[in-house]
Amino acid sequence: MSFETLGLSPALLRALSESNYTTATPIQAEAIPLILAGRDLLGGAQTGTGKTAAFALPLLQRMSELTTPRQSRRPRALILTPTRELAVQVHDSIRKYGKYLRMPSTVVYGGAGMSPQIDALRRGVDILVATPGRLIDHIEQGTLQLGDVQMLILDEADRMLDMGFFDDIATVAKQCPKERQTLLFSATYPEGIAKISQQFMKQPQTIAVQAQHEKSKIRQRWY
Repeated sequence: MSFETLGLSPALLRALSESNYTTATPIQAEAIPLILAGRDLLGGAQTGTGKTAAFALPLLQRMSELTTPRQSRRPRALILTPTRELAVQVHDSIRKYGKYLRMPSTVVYGGAGMSPQIDALRRGVDILVATPGRLIDHIEQGTLQLGDVQMLILDEADRMLDMGFFDDIATVAKQCPKERQTLLFSATYPEGIAKISQQFMKQPQTIAVQAQHEKSKIRQRWY
């Protein structure tokens, strides 16, 4: 399926074309229309399925269409990831896909200085990518408020649960407005996923796709 048939804006299609992206992967074809329609989504997706674009493209489009009168420039979309490496990767994708949209964004994670992150937040962002621990640090220090968040995305939620971030996820979700769109992507479904879905999502649609490589051809040997 081509991206043109999914209802994406000309600005996003232009950025995709310049990156030589023409055909949507299965998860993109299923997820993008649901997200554009404002539905909460529980997506089963592994690395290699194209899930970042599956949420990043409709997120950018909805943020360009949704406006909230406010005096501050607090984040309107929040993406939580388990590691700094994934946070940087997701933020790079956001910038690449949104290059023709006026959509300021930044990324915050542990292991880096707080001051540059605080400066970026004070300048104002529409989209924030963050790891849970550093996000909580900013909330507790009063350098970040989530009262304007309209979209909350949990990427690789099962890994965040494995790393003991359930309480942090719950804290973040409670800091966001109840009236929001919530997207959760996970390769597996541990017990905590069901708890998050029941407590913080509204009648989510469920989709699941497999990675495009064939695992049956992989052999493991221990020496």
